[in-house]
Amino acid sequence: MKIMKYFPVLAFCLMAAGCGSKKGVVSEGGVDFSNLDKTALPGTDFYQYACGGWMKNHPLTDEYARFGSFDMLAENNRKQVRELIEELSKSKHEEGSVAQKIGGMYNMAMDSLKLNSDGAAPIKKDLDKIAAIKSKGDIYTMIGNLQQIGVDPYFNMYIGADDMNSSMNITQIGQGGLGMGERDYYLEKDEKTTAIREAYKAHIEKMFRLAGFDESVSKKAVAAVMNIEVSLAEASRTQVQLRDPHANYNKKTLADWEKEYTAFDWDKYLDASRLQKVDNMIIGQPEAFKQVETVINNFPLEDNILYLQWNLINSSADYLSDAFAVQNFDFYGKAMSGRKEMQPRWKRAVSTVNNSLGEAVGQMYVEKYFPAAAKERMVALVKNLQSSLGERIKNLSWMSDATKQKALEKLATFHVKIGYPDKWKDYSNMEFKGDNYWSNITRANAWAYNRMLAKAGKPVDKDEWLMTPQTVNAYYNPTTNEICFPAGILQYPFFDMKADDAFNYGAIGVVIGHEMTHGFDDQGRQYDKDGNLKDWWTASDAQNFEKRAAVMANFFDSIEVAPGVHGNGKFTLGENIADHGGLQVSYQAFLKAMEKTPLKSKGGFTPAQRFFLAYANVWAGNIREAEILRRTKTDPHALGKWRVDGALPHIATWYKAFGITEKDPMFIPVEKRVSIW
Repeated sequence: MKIMKYFPVLAFCLMAAGCGSKKGVVSEGGVDFSNLDKTALPGTDFYQYACGGWMKNHPLTDEYARFGSFDMLAENNRKQVRELIEELSKSKHEEGSVAQKIGGMYNMAMDSLKLNSDGAAPIKKDLDKIAAIKSKGDIYTMIGNLQQIGVDPYFNMYIGADDMNSSMNITQIGQGGLGMGERDYYLEKDEKTTAIREAYKAHIEKMFRLAGFDESVSKKAVAAVMNIEVSLAEASRTQVQLRDPHANYNKKTLADWEKEYTAFDWDKYLDASRLQKVDNMIIGQPEAFKQVETVINNFPLEDNILYLQWNLINSSADYLSDAFAVQNFDFYGKAMSGRKEMQPRWKRAVSTVNNSLGEAVGQMYVEKYFPAAAKERMVALVKNLQSSLGERIKNLSWMSDATKQKALEKLATFHVKIGYPDKWKDYSNMEFKGDNYWSNITRANAWAYNRMLAKAGKPVDKDEWLMTPQTVNAYYNPTTNEICFPAGILQYPFFDMKADDAFNYGAIGVVIGHEMTHGFDDQGRQYDKDGNLKDWWTASDAQNFEKRAAVMANFFDSIEVAPGVHGNGKFTLGENIADHGGLQVSYQAFLKAMEKTPLKSKGGFTPAQRFFLAYANVWAGNIREAEILRRTKTDPHALGKWRVDGALPHIATWYKAFGITEKDPMFIPVEKRVSIW
């Protein structure tokens, strides 16, 4: 399922589901010393020093564009989840039961004979419906119909918290409609981006041919889709612009929006979307929506039809025959990310079940793999980190007492979620049939849509989880002022019940501090303790923050992530501030913990050194150049190497732990280091 809002969640990292146990680790206190490369110098390239052994021992396989510590967790997790799912898939269950849906969805994903026999037949009826569109007015009806089954042409519609009235949900529209996902792929003219654009054109043509269209229509489709998507991209905001919550908050009554977009057929769209009772609406990027209106009404009807058909083909490709899936991988996997080999079918099947029935799978997972003791220890760690952040806020020299008081109030009201939800989602009314894979995907999407639709105009459920328990990730949500740590991340190399505090504070402690700091990064700081987009800072304090944050943005702008390609410091600013704050806050909590339980050196490394090694090992990984380029365009997180080598030179305690001096290449003078939280 898609998370379509542009700023609902500030996550530790964007990763697939996964969790894992520590196996074959040669370590003391949790840190695996075989991960190190002692031929490297910590003050020259700390990432290589801390992770070089890991990278050497885990070369990229053809399946991956990037493989890191997280992916190792994911590998183990998939096997665990696969066992749970396959156990259900081998037995008959009561019709309509969750067990029948989980097992049935998995079996359909695994049935290559039926998938290949069906070919494009599962989407034929809907392709014909789109082809039968006779007028521009019919396009609006079709948009509403498609969005209900998980196909989102032109723009995204979602229902979520009103940023300035965060206790209530509201209908919202955001820019979208781009098959390559990111505007820069359509507009940048460098050689590599141009090559991807050309590969996309070839991909569109091949997919139309697979869907049963002749060569002439397929070539017309390429021109139509590119003309429309380039037009939408030109009006779309950049990733940096999307990070400004005030600029992307545009709330008006429906009557006012109808006056502003007179050529958009609101009645037909809202009726088809079943949004008839809309009073107010937020349109995040009005200029992008204006372009949607222009495209629909000024571009030829035939072009719009081909574009709508493309959106259906593109959304369904992974759930059709192998020919569709392979061609989809050839573009999105090979051309865009540099991967050389598709995931095996069972992994893709597990991912589908996780996406469609995530909490049902999560409930089984938690019962078998998540010990109560882990949750108890996490509760204690979170309290310690909250206390540490509170102390740091109180001691800030650059912030006034008035703003400090508001910050401490916000910190004290964090809603903490650990492990799994107290109340599980009810999948009883999700329809499942034995016809074909894609049709059941659309039913799962329709279930999610109906669940979202029921929120319109209703109070926000602050106990709802935005990630499944088996996910290796964590998040901060500004509108509910919550921090969430699913069971999946509470595993090695993030968390180890048997490890000492040097390891756990360096790994999961920094994750906790990271999410807490998101409440006070350049975006999160604009939301108050109740989750409302409201300025609670004095003008001088806000200026001080922005001046200090600019040091971080400029530093990451200067990093060359690939030959001739630099990082985007403003795009990754929130995550980099969160990493910086997480390190500072967790290290302070670690020192306090050692006052009660002193630690000794292990394996020749002091407790302080093991703290930073544990942090670095979280980001150990290998990555292809194509994936570096893709993530630099699309991922608000810095690359793994730079979450280490870009973050640590701004941490004074790291210098002390490893004896880094001005003679070392990574040394940054104190006056040029980031200093915020």
